[in-house]
This record gives sequence, C-alpha cells and structure tokens, in this order.
Amino acid sequence: MVRDIKKLVSEMTLEEKAGLCSGQDFWTTKAIERLGIPSMMMTDGPHGLRKQKATENVDNLGIFNSVPSTCFPSAVGLASTWDRDLIQEVGIALGKECQAEDVAILLGPGVNIKRSPLCGRNFEYFSEDPYLTSELASSHVDGVQSQGVGTSLKHFAANNQEHLRMTSDSIVDERTLREIYFASFENVVKKSQPWTVMCSYNKVNGIYASENKRLLTDILKEEWGHEGFVVSDWGAVNEREAGVAAGLELEMPSSGGVGDQRIIEAVQDGRLSEEALNKAVERYLKVLFKAVDSKQENVTYNQEEHHQLARKVAGELVVLLKNEARTLPLKKEGSIAVIGGFAKKPRFQGGGSSHVTPTKLDEPFEEIQKLATSAKVSFAEGYRLDSNEIDDVLISEAKTVARNADVAVLFVGLPDSFESEGYDRTHLSIPENHEKLIEAVSEVQKNIVVVLSNGSPIEMPWLDRVNAVLEGYLGGQAFGGGVADVLFGEVNPSGKIAETFPMKLSDNPSYLNFPGEGDSVEYKEGIFVGYRYYEKKKMKPLFPFGFGLSYTTFEYTNVTLSSDNIKDTETVDVIISIKNTGPAAGKEIVQVYVSDKSDKVIRPEKELKGFAKVDLHAGEEKTVKITLDKRSFAYYNVALNDWHVQSGEFEVLVGGSSDCIAHVKTIHVDSSMVLRKKAHRNTTLGELMEDPATAAIVQQIMAGMAEQGGLANAMKEEPNDMMLAMMKYLPLRALVNFSGGRFSEEMMEGLLAQINTVQ
Repeated sequence: MVRDIKKLVSEMTLEEKAGLCSGQDFWTTKAIERLGIPSMMMTDGPHGLRKQKATENVDNLGIFNSVPSTCFPSAVGLASTWDRDLIQEVGIALGKECQAEDVAILLGPGVNIKRSPLCGRNFEYFSEDPYLTSELASSHVDGVQSQGVGTSLKHFAANNQEHLRMTSDSIVDERTLREIYFASFENVVKKSQPWTVMCSYNKVNGIYASENKRLLTDILKEEWGHEGFVVSDWGAVNEREAGVAAGLELEMPSSGGVGDQRIIEAVQDGRLSEEALNKAVERYLKVLFKAVDSKQENVTYNQEEHHQLARKVAGELVVLLKNEARTLPLKKEGSIAVIGGFAKKPRFQGGGSSHVTPTKLDEPFEEIQKLATSAKVSFAEGYRLDSNEIDDVLISEAKTVARNADVAVLFVGLPDSFESEGYDRTHLSIPENHEKLIEAVSEVQKNIVVVLSNGSPIEMPWLDRVNAVLEGYLGGQAFGGGVADVLFGEVNPSGKIAETFPMKLSDNPSYLNFPGEGDSVEYKEGIFVGYRYYEKKKMKPLFPFGFGLSYTTFEYTNVTLSSDNIKDTETVDVIISIKNTGPAAGKEIVQVYVSDKSDKVIRPEKELKGFAKVDLHAGEEKTVKITLDKRSFAYYNVALNDWHVQSGEFEVLVGGSSDCIAHVKTIHVDSSMVLRKKAHRNTTLGELMEDPATAAIVQQIMAGMAEQGGLANAMKEEPNDMMLAMMKYLPLRALVNFSGGRFSEEMMEGLLAQINTVQ
C-alpha cells in the first residue's frame, strides 16, 4: 500500500511525534490509532525467537518466560559451517516463526568482531574476520527478511567486551575501525539492507554510540546508504534529544515518557529542530508500514521440520580438530562409554538476552544409543553440573566405565557460569573437574574422543592425552543428534573454525589492553586482530583460523586467474579445481586470501577475501570460481578517507585454511589513483624516486649536479648499497647542505614548484 508518510507526519502533534521515538513497553512500539499507525513487536534473537509470554509476571529484564521456538545453533556455530545457503535457510525458518508469533523485527544478527576470546558474548558473534562475518550475516538477514520480517544488525559499533559495556569508551584509530570493526557492518548494510541497525551501549572515541552523528548519520545513513532506522540497544540511550539529532530514531525499551518529554522540550526551546524529529519519524514509519504490509495471517510452521533443520546445522558446524589413528568415525558395535554431564544435559546455547526456550531438546546420550544399535553404550556422570569442584566418586565411576569400553566419548566444555552476556571471561580454561576427568580417563583408556560444548576458544593442555576432538560449540536444541551423526559418520565433519585458538591467553593480540583501564579501552593492536596478528608475529596457534579436518581428503588440482594484470576498477576470477581424493563423500571449504607484496603500507601477511563450500562425492572433482574486486586488494587510506589500492604485485593464495595454502598465484594491480603528496623541503629522495613522474625530474637535477662533482657525482660513480640507502632517506634540504653550493635553496624551491605541478 502506498502511503504519503510526509503528510501523515504533518498531521501529528509534537507529542505524538516524540512518542513514536520510544517504545510503549519492553518489546513493542507506540500506536497512534487516530492516524491508523499500529504498534509493532520486536524480540530478541538471533538464533531463535525469544518472545515473552503475555502474562502479568513479565520480568523487568525481559529474559524469562518465553514462548517455545526452535533454538538453532548460536552464531559461533553457524559461522563454523562457512555455508551461506544453510545460514540463509536458518534465517527463512526464523522469519516464518516470527510471522507465526506476530513479531515484526528479530533483533540480530550480531556482527561484532571477536577482538579477544575473553568477551563473554562471543558466542553471539560470527568471527574474528570482518569479511567472513559480513558474508554470513548477509545470508542470515536475507533469509529472515525474505519472510517479511525485519532484522536488526547489532551492536554498532566497536562493542567487543562486556566489562563496563554501558559506559566504556572504545578508543580505536580510523583505519582499524574501517578495516576491522566497521567492515563487518558495512557489507551487510550495502548488500542486504537490514530494516534496522542497533547502536551499542559504549562510547566510540569519546562519544556514546547512541548520540554519535558521525556513526549513525554520516557513515551509516549517508555513506553506506542505510534505508531503515536505528534502534538503541535496550537501555543504551544517554541523552535522548542528542540521540535524535545524531540519527537514533527509536529508543527501547519504554522510558516511561521521560525520553518523549526531553524531545518535546528540546524542540520547544530550539535545541533540536523539528525537521530532524520529522525525519526520524519518517524513517521509523517506512519500516513500520513495511512490516504491516508484509504481515501474513494465520501462519504456522512445522516444528519437527525446523528441528530437523537445526539437526542438519548442528552436524554441519562440528569441527574435527584432531583424529589420530582414525578413531572417528566410531563403529556401531562393540562397547562405547559416554561420559560427562553434558551428555545428558547439554549446554546448547549461551546465557543472557539470546536465551531461547526450545521446542524440544535432543539428549546426546540418547541419540548415540539410537545410532549405535549394535553396541553396548554405558554412561557415567564424571563431574557435577552445579559445581566446578572435583568429585572423586564420580571420577572413579567414570574410570570404571571407560576401562571396560572400546572407546570413551567425553562431553566437556564451558558451563553457563563461565561465559554469558553481561560479563567477560578471565581465562581460557575449562572447569577443573572437566580437566581432571580427561586426565583420569586417559589413565585407563587410550581411545578417547572429546566433544566440546563452548562458545569461544579454550586452552587444551590435555590435547596429547586424547585421540580425537570434536568442537561442537553451542549447537542448539538438536546438538545431541547433530554430534551423534558426526561421531558415527552419518555426517562427514565439514566445519572449520572462524576464529583462532591461541596456545595460551597471553598470545592474544589484545592481551595487554583488554578490558582496558577505568572507563576506556584502547585498541592498540590496530588492524592486527586474530590470524592477522598471529601470522605477522609468526606465532603458532593451537588451531589456526579456517582449520578443520575431515573423514576424507581433498586435493587442489589446479588454480588459475582470469588475468594476471588488472586495474583496480576491474575484477579478477580465481578458478579453482578441487577433488575428493578420499574414501567418503565430504565437503571442503575453499578459502582465498590476498597478500600485498609491497612494503609501502603496513598490512597483514594475508587476508581472507573469498570462500566457497564444495560438496564432493568420493573421487569427484569440481571447479569453483571466486571473484575478487577492488576491496579485495585495498586498504583504508586515512588521508584520502577512502579505500585505496597501492599499485604493485599481490599474491592470491588458495587452500583449506589460513595456514594450509595449496596454490599461490601472482597478479599485478594498477591503481586508478596515483597518491602524490605535496612535496616539501623534508620530502626524501626515496619518496620522489618511487613515482616515475617525479623521479624523472629528480634524475634530471641529479644529472646536472653530477657534472659539477660532489655528492651527486659520487652517487653516479659509486652506486653501492650504503650510498643508495643513504640517498633514499635524504630529505631535499640535505642536498643543499651537502652539495657544496651546487644545489641552492632557490633551486630547491624551483624543484618543489615543478614537482608539485605534476598531475
């Protein structure tokens, strides 16, 4: 339905306009019945619908008593699938469930970068890499919004810790913001247009995100072209009228009229223009009416079908981190000891605002029994779920069960108390009683498989004691079935970690500056986040970014480029042939990285710029094409306030993980913009000689000086390494000093004038 929104706004009173800029209660917005403006509901996500039941006993934090919905794996698990199509399928299912529950906007996905493995909310975020994050998030947004339900991309921006999250100030340089922390949002906005973007609690370089005009208007709306509205994180508003002026359209939850009154008073006394308020209301109404027009009546969904999709995802996300002696897949016969409390009461999601009430819940022990029909499957608790203390009786029982089995499958990981929204972790260890269990069982059983349930990396001092490790992350309500499928080879593990697992916490690049001092945290590691840091430092992690094993093997048989010389305005195709050389069907995640071979700009060793998940039968070979564009080769140039490609040689690296590169191809990229800084008396000869246009002028001057002898003549006659190095860093003013009068101040001024006219 076409509506004249400007006319509608013109018919509103000041009080009505101000009222639309804040919620009616915890989850819904205000209605204006006389103008036909309805209320709409938002609920937390992003991996499931967390709609609170309409009762009188709704808690003030809006966390408990939610309607049942499918609990899909958390973002940390979705990311390890590296599967755009599968994540979009999850989004479609979430959209259908929202329609069934009359929910207009699902609050997610979260695309904040994993700066530190200690962040308590990392399970809600995809990756340490902005390209991977944005690609997967776009698929999630596309899926949900295809069902006429909006998303809310969160939390914008530089929100990478829970410690003092409502008051902390993230101090980040511009290049780092653009290349790492903004980039995970930018591509999603441009590619998928989420209906809303949620601003974060924290300050960004001294200004609260909720009233940061540069963030919300200059960059998000004007530069990136976001068409929807900005909603505050719940309780993130600092000064409401300043927020409206900055581009924050909707405050949530209800402020009980306080925010409305501040807006009214600010307009009345001239501190806020009514035009700015009108624009905010118009942006809000465009989304509201999009939701109204997209509403589907009497929608239902098949809970079992959605559960089976959750099981499929739970199997696809599992990462095989270790598999010695081909311990996996397990045989469906003999005897299997299943040990650990998580095997009967799994930890399948994170704590806090994303906590979903599942429609059903798979128990891993039961699912193992269902598949291992010819095996004797026994169970031991191993540790107490309500305590981290070692229970010697439970340990002894576990050893007895393990000793009498062919293989022991241990379910361990991080309990709810170790990671949650609201606080950060302080270490990377699993509970002491989980570690003790692994140690004790290894004394009596050599065939041990560890299944991990955790939302972020852990240290593994026990790794040498076990044969196999499956990273199951927080696998959602069907985690039990999904991991059982992988254990017995019903599903070949194809997940790859979307974050680096460090050997120890102190290896992490943010270690010295996390979570900061007082109310501020400085991102001193700059662009070197995750694998970008470990590779630059040549530091071996426990498991590298993009790593994951399989029950089969793959060979990259050929890699070619559609061109080996392009302009940065052009694209290049990377054509990759890959073959399944093993005994079973499987999926490989082909990863494409780009490395700038120039030393003119400080850059990571390589950066992920493309990927594809390829499904191959045993012996099958396929060809994959991945296209690289300007941004694949560019860095953010702060002086230009834009992305820039430095002309020169780049390497295109193709392989199965960041540290397993099968093929390297070289390409020359010519920049469409020649960076030519204004020359001055302290510009060095080396800088001028790098540019062919200015080099010709300098060489002419040097040739003239050489005829008169002196330094230039020495340079001409004896161009040894020492002399070349000295000349490279020699400022022009030094030529005046060392030329013996052959190069005067006047000549230098003339040279500068000539150089600075070069186009």
